[in-house]
Amino acid sequence: MSLLSDLFAQLGPKFEQGGPLERWYPLYEATDSFLFHSSRVTSTAPHVRDGVDYKRIMITVIIALIPCVVMALWNTGYQANSALTQLGIPLPGGWRGQVMALVGCDPDSLLSNFIHGGLYFLPIYLVTVLVGSIWECLFNVIRGHEMSEAFLVTSLLFPLTLPATIPLWQVALGISFGVIFAKEVFGGVGRNFMNPALVSRAFIFFAYPAQISGDRVWTAVDGFTGATPIASVAAAEPGGVMTKLGFSWSQAFLGTIPGSMGETSTLACLLGVALLLVSGIASWRIMLSMALGGLAMGLLFWLWPGGDNPLMELPPHYHLVMGGFAFGLTFMATDPVSAAQTRMGQWLYGGFIGCLAITIRVANPAYPEGVMLAILLGNVLAPLLDYFVIQANIKRRAIRHG
Repeated sequence: MSLLSDLFAQLGPKFEQGGPLERWYPLYEATDSFLFHSSRVTSTAPHVRDGVDYKRIMITVIIALIPCVVMALWNTGYQANSALTQLGIPLPGGWRGQVMALVGCDPDSLLSNFIHGGLYFLPIYLVTVLVGSIWECLFNVIRGHEMSEAFLVTSLLFPLTLPATIPLWQVALGISFGVIFAKEVFGGVGRNFMNPALVSRAFIFFAYPAQISGDRVWTAVDGFTGATPIASVAAAEPGGVMTKLGFSWSQAFLGTIPGSMGETSTLACLLGVALLLVSGIASWRIMLSMALGGLAMGLLFWLWPGGDNPLMELPPHYHLVMGGFAFGLTFMATDPVSAAQTRMGQWLYGGFIGCLAITIRVANPAYPEGVMLAILLGNVLAPLLDYFVIQANIKRRAIRHG
């Protein structure tokens, strides 16, 4: 490594300001930062001693996402293998079918489930990284900005919100839209007012709804129909829904159900919650207030008299383990750039998202999942909440000292 370090040290002046390769400094800095630590040091007072920098924050979030990635790989393969073995559906053609024929399609085999899931998750992830990195590099080279580790988080969040069957060209189009129109047009890292991964998913949902919704997209088996728990409840006849559920609360909590690849397991999300809270990276106020808001709204619908909506029959605690509620609460709503910054603003922001998510889920039968839209609307509302909180604090202090 010392030879490589010496080589980068010699090349450095050529990429710095005034050097012949100055325009390409972002690419040099990104490679150097990835291979080695940053060479920047504080030269003027005050000196703040803290072991947490931006890179460590991003790496911590990525580590917190690992349980969801593991569950995405296993459950994607498990759902597909279960469908193949139970219904006798023939293997798909092409390279995926050849690999599956070699490893088998046994849902009780840990290796088979992981390999089968990886055949779908990894291509989506690689396309996201490749296309998103190209856009990041292009804008950073034009602006002369350094490359940021923030996209590593976005590139992992986005595939986890998608079904395994989504076409790769739509993945490329979605991440392009999110990076460009939710991030780069506003100035790049730290200036996006909405979460880029969620904007990417929202774009695909509204542009190509057939590939990201419906009963045919959630299991990686051609021609197989399998609804998510929310969709199955929404399509059920009112009255006695709880006795007709095809899943249990524990199944939804563990994540052994159809759905977006990384959003099904509340348990995996809770492991991420533990790391983010212990490290102090995510706001516990946002998490707690969103959970309380979701429970309160779920309780309100559950107690509503004479409701003819089957989703109103679900007990409040079911809403927390269904759909993308836990995943959005852990990784999306707590985005430090697009979330509220003041303490009171965070309480209001999280509560607003939790209430709105369950309201959209229950009250809109045509769209039985509202976490994505609720968080995006919360992102838009966050600056206004912070503004009113700050103005109220200013007025209170003026009265106190006036």
